[in-house]
Formats: sequence, structure tokens, C-alpha cells
Amino acid sequence: MFTKRDANATGKRWLGTALAVVLAASLAGCANSRMTTGSINRDSGRAVEHMSAQELERAAVSLGDAYAKAPTDKAIATRYASVLQMIGKTDQSLAVMRKLAIAHPKERSVLAAYGKSLAAAGEFETALDAIRRAQTPEYPDWKLFSAEAAILDQLGNSNEARTLYRKALDLKPDEPSVLSNLGMSYVLEGDLRTAETYLRKAVAQRNADSRVRQNLALVVGLQGRFEEAEKLARQELSTTQAEANVAYLRSMLAQQNAWNQLKDEEGKKKAAN
Repeated sequence: MFTKRDANATGKRWLGTALAVVLAASLAGCANSRMTTGSINRDSGRAVEHMSAQELERAAVSLGDAYAKAPTDKAIATRYASVLQMIGKTDQSLAVMRKLAIAHPKERSVLAAYGKSLAAAGEFETALDAIRRAQTPEYPDWKLFSAEAAILDQLGNSNEARTLYRKALDLKPDEPSVLSNLGMSYVLEGDLRTAETYLRKAVAQRNADSRVRQNLALVVGLQGRFEEAEKLARQELSTTQAEANVAYLRSMLAQQNAWNQLKDEEGKKKAAN
């Protein structure tokens, strides 16, 4: 049985590598308005979170050229940083946003995107400060509440994080990215059933994207329902990728169960002595 402690460790390990993606869902839309990932005529014009791997690579090249010519242009730099994050170039994304934040130290959208890059790089305390400075009490932004909450989850402040997720949902009811982040908060605690409830609600929304559905596949797999998890994953990934992901989950859970059995046996030996 996958225990709360096991789920906590697994969830933190997974979310540690996937935080950039989680925050991309929380912050998408801030930069032209968490940053607008809408159309810029120098690339495909598609929202970054909906691009394929090939589209992201092409966008990185075209936006890199545009950025070299205008490194302090807010729309170009924030979109470029977002694309860099999506292709795993976290350090480069942070460098782009750090330079932009120096050029625009009081710009709310820049602070928000900078906070996203800091969090993706694991600089959570600094990211928290940037996100909080971007938030304004008179015009609260649901995307920033969700982003702040995701960082607090990483810092172990789950109760405070969930309060902020619910504030975000008050402002943006049934927003799938927030519901997904809230679900993943429960993964960190090891409450996989509650996590699945929120993720299924997120997936049911018309504007749910691929990452939300992949999160659901993960949580289903963590509960040992591998066939269902693979079926969900195949809707978003290639057959090979889906099979590899589920194989990894099987292996991870098998190793964890073996470790638990060893601990149980050791406990019995000590009790007998």
C-alpha cells in the first residue's frame, strides 16, 4: 500500500522537477495583461503551454533572435523566458527574466514572470518575494495567488497554500490550472484520493490543458491503477512515452513496497529480541 510518507516523498520529488510546468499553468496570461502567452508575430502565435515540442524549439530560435535585438522588450523577453522554461532551459530563462527585472523593477507583470523563473530554478524564497510584490490588494490577481500557493507548497506550508488556492478560485471559479495545483498540493501530503477528486474536476473543464490531464494520469498511477493511468497518458503523450512513464511508476512503487517490507521485517526482529 502506498503510504502517506511514501506519497509525500514521491510527490515532492516529482513536483520538484515539474514546478516549472505547474507554475506555467499558474502564471500563464500575466505578461501582456503571469504573462501573456498569446500572440507575438515573431513566432507561431500559439499559447506557449499548448505548443508541441517542435513548435517550442522553433519558437525558442525565433524569439532568441528577437530577444537579442531587444532584450528589454517585456513581451518578447517574457515569452522567450516562458519558452525556455518549457524546453527545460531553466537557468537561461532565469537569466532573461533577471535582466528584464533590472530594466523594469516596478512592472507588475515582469515581477510575476521573474518570480516564475526563480521558482523554476529552485530559488523559492526569492520567488515568493517577487510574486508578493507583483500582487496588489486593490486589484488581486488569481494567477498570482495560485503561483504563490505553488511556491508555499514547495516550502511545506500546505495550509497557507490551500488558502491561497481557494482565494484564486473565488476570483476564477473552476479554473483548471488552480484546481490542478490544488490537487497536486494533496499529493505532497499523501492524500491521493483528494488529489484525484480535484484533478478530475480540473480535467472536466473545457479549457483544461495537457499538463492537467498528465497530472491526473500521474495521480492515478501513484494509486497503482496502471492501465487507467497509461490510457490517460496516451491521450497526451506518444505510446512510447506513456508506456515509459507507467513503467517508471511501477518500478518506483515496487521498490518502495520492497523497502517497506524490509523495514517491517527489521521491526519484527527488534520486537522479538
